[in-house]
Amino acid sequence: MSKNLPRELAGDKAIVRDALAPRTVVDRSFELPKGFYVATVGLYLGFLGVMAAGLSTPGLILPMVIFAFSILAGFALPVVWTRLAPEGSQKAPKTWGALVRNGVATATGRVAAKDAAVQVLILPVLVFVWGVTAVTIVGSVMG
Repeated sequence: MSKNLPRELAGDKAIVRDALAPRTVVDRSFELPKGFYVATVGLYLGFLGVMAAGLSTPGLILPMVIFAFSILAGFALPVVWTRLAPEGSQKAPKTWGALVRNGVATATGRVAAKDAAVQVLILPVLVFVWGVTAVTIVGSVMG
């Protein structure tokens, strides 16, 4: 519960500082190079392109446009988020050279660059391969 305290009592117990506390340094880039994001977006859009080319019907135009817009928006929003970083934070994503030298910090420890690339790109690659496989199967059955 709250209680009304006299100003004098609160003033005796309060700690007054002249300087502000330093800001927390925030890294909003997830310690990954831009190439990972570009490759991920490319693979997801490539999946949509393969599906649109292999299963082209007029009824799928609008859903494919909506899916492409959702993918682009889903990756554009974090780009905007990293650019809104406060002063003193890391504004640029890590370069490939820095990733090779330092790796990526994860909850279970440091991960090397090639391991980070596999972890980040395995799902987009599998989705793209799944699309190619599905279109190949449909083409062989229908053709």
